[in-house]
Formats: sequence, C-alpha cells, structure tokens
Amino acid sequence: MVPEFVITQEETLEIARRLHADNPRLPLALRLIKNTGVRKRHIIRPIGETLEHPGFEIRNRIYEEHAKARVPEVIRRALDHAGLDESDIDVIIYVSCTGFMMPSMTAWLINAMGFRPETRQIPISQLGCAAGGAAINRAHDFCTAYPDANALIVSCEFCSLCYQPSDDDIGSVLSAGLFGDAVGAAVVRGAGGTGVSLQRNSSYLIPNTEDWISYAVRSTGFHFQLDKRVPTTMKPLAPALRGLVDDHGWDVENLDFYIIHAGGPRILDDLSTYLKVDGHAFRHSRATLIEYGNIASAVVLDALNRLFAEGHVEDQGRGVIAGFGPGITAEMAIGTWVRDQFANGNGSGRARLGANRLTVGF
Repeated sequence: MVPEFVITQEETLEIARRLHADNPRLPLALRLIKNTGVRKRHIIRPIGETLEHPGFEIRNRIYEEHAKARVPEVIRRALDHAGLDESDIDVIIYVSCTGFMMPSMTAWLINAMGFRPETRQIPISQLGCAAGGAAINRAHDFCTAYPDANALIVSCEFCSLCYQPSDDDIGSVLSAGLFGDAVGAAVVRGAGGTGVSLQRNSSYLIPNTEDWISYAVRSTGFHFQLDKRVPTTMKPLAPALRGLVDDHGWDVENLDFYIIHAGGPRILDDLSTYLKVDGHAFRHSRATLIEYGNIASAVVLDALNRLFAEGHVEDQGRGVIAGFGPGITAEMAIGTWVRDQFANGNGSGRARLGANRLTVGF
C-alpha cells in the first residue's frame, strides 16, 4: 500500500530550491535528484505537515498511529492471496527502520488481528533497506527448519517521518527527494502454492563500510547519513551475488527474473554491467523506483508483486532476490518459480514465497 498523498519530482525540486536557496551546493543536489528518475512518491501526510517537525515524540506517535491504521489491510490481502488465515501463520517478521515501538508491532498484530498466541515474533529494525531481503531469508530459514510452517512478512516504512528541516548537506537533500512511504506484506509457505520456491540464501557485509549509511539518533529523531561512496557498492557486492548463484550451479547472467533493491538508478545500472545482464531484466525494480521512489525494505516486495502481476515467468524459471542496506549489507536469495505443486514432492525442505500470490498492497 502506498499512501494517498503524492509529491512529484517537480514539486520536490521546487521545495528544495525554496528551502535551500542559500546552500552553495544546491545545483548539485538538484541535479542528483533529477538523475534519480523518481517521477513521484507517496507520503502518509500532506507535504505541508511533512515539512514541519513537531518533535521526535510526536513523530513516533504518528508512526504508530499510521502503522496500526494501514498494516492490517495489506496483511489481510496477503493472507487472502496465499489462501491462508491468521491461524495458519507461525511467525511474523516485521521490518521497519522509520519508527520505534516496544513491544514490537508484532505483539499488537497478534492481539488486534487474531493471530495465535503461540505465533513467533521477529522484529527487525536496524537493517534499513536490506531488511526486505533479510525478512525473506529469515522466513526461508524458519520454513526450512519447520517444513509445515507459514511465515508472514510485513514491511512498514514511513520515510517521510525522518525528514529533518535543519539538515542541508548533499546526502540529506538528495534523500529528501528520493525516499517514499509504503506498507507491504508477503507470505512464505513451507509447502504448496504458486510462487518463488526459495532454495538458498546468503548475506554479505562489505568490510569497514558501516558509516556509509547510518542514522545519527538525536533529540530531534533519526538523521539519515549517506556517504557519497554508496553508489559504488555494487562493485564489491556483485561478486557476492554471483558467488551465491554459482554455488547453486546456475549462471547469474542467464536467470529468468531479477528482483533487486533499487536504492537508486546507479545500483541497477552497475549491476547490469558487473553481472553482464541486460538492463531490461531489472524492469520491476526500476518501475518501483520511478513510481514510488526508494521505499526502503518494501522495494523488493513491490518488485516481486510486479513480477507476479506480469505473469510471464515459466514454470521452474530461475531467479534472484537481493536487498542492500546499512553495513554495507546484502541479503540475497535464489529460487525457482513453481505453480500449484509441492517444492520437492513432499513439501519439506523448501519454502514457497507468495503461495497463491504474493501481495504487498501496491
């Protein structure tokens, strides 16, 4: 689900010119925003309210209110498309880096939506954009350990609540023109259904890059910090992705689908070069970036939803899913597209992403 309020790139540029008129590096920031290719983004509040800063406490209260109002709808849609209900879910994996709740949102969901009290809870809050891939991988691990289990993934990202009016460095101004808000959900089944049969996953962290993407937590909330070297990260991450595919005996240059976190256009352009893959293969990820901006952990879920909607993957088609975020961390998985059959005959040992259909409410 993307929220109802929309801001176009033209409006973003006009706001940047008005708010940062005295910034000597404004022309560079404007050029970078234009180069993102983001046509529009969706936000949970009108732009006038978004640009105000009522304080960290109130912002976090807004996060909680909107999460509780918006998340249940996409969960119900995901369960419906998966052919399951709340009682069938064994673990809820909730990912978000734009607000904080304790107990986690998972506890509220169990009580408010009627999930079983025995439902496990896995909240992930500090992997940023990589958390979408991490959630898929943790769901895969869980369903592999418990072959008859079903996992629910929820991504709730209200990036607009992290806007800081006082931050005028290039990274902050660019981020204010790149990130959008979204809520998504997906189901991973231990057996059965139609979707991506997950077969292998891995993680890779580029050494000594933990300060390239980070939050400075201050009295005013989360201050996003983005190093200018971030766009270069595909050079070391592409070999890790290639290695995962190679280890499974596949050729990364000849897969049937590629679901990649689109942090920006250069991520996709560089991967196309380093993996020797035609740029059209990343069309689902690029469409998410163009239409919604960088929606953090929800990017891979929306791109997967587009893959389902397109419906062109042949049975047993091979593909890769990858999310990138702070660390610098990559969370990667590979799988095959299967239709209405068990992954290996008896339903054990493989997880199925999406069951009857993956939905993220977009």
